Amino acid sequence: MTTHATGAFTYAGWDEHPAGEVEGGARLAHARVTNRYTGAIEAAGTSCEYTIVYTGGTTGVFAGYEQIDGALDGRKGSFVLTQRGHFDEEGTVTCVFEVLAGASGGELTGLTGQGAFTARRGEQEIAYTLDYDLG
Repeated sequence: MTTHATGAFTYAGWDEHPAGEVEGGARLAHARVTNRYTGAIEAAGTSCEYTIVYTGGTTGVFAGYEQIDGALDGRKGSFVLTQRGHFDEEGTVTCVFEVLAGASGGELTGLTGQGAFTARRGEQEIAYTLDYDLG
């Protein structure tokens, strides 16, 4: 049975460094990010690694992994999300993610699911959704 979960997260830390440049203008960067989750996911600090490709001055795409240690709807454990998304010239970030198969533990062993978020420039809290199963 699939459970629909919601909540919000805030960026607790963002450390970004250039990683290369493609002839013709695209720039690559690496970002190490820490997030705090509330709602269905409760986690004081996560570990997230992104690779970012800036295809324009303020536009681009990204992919990454985020390890979450905490709880999901009261069940304690950890899991890893794979994330991919894009951002536009207005500063809107759109991301889809899924639970990485075989990368969950504790009371969350066997977790599967997918979700999304949209972050707009200036927002302090970003709403997320996660549809999941515990198998």
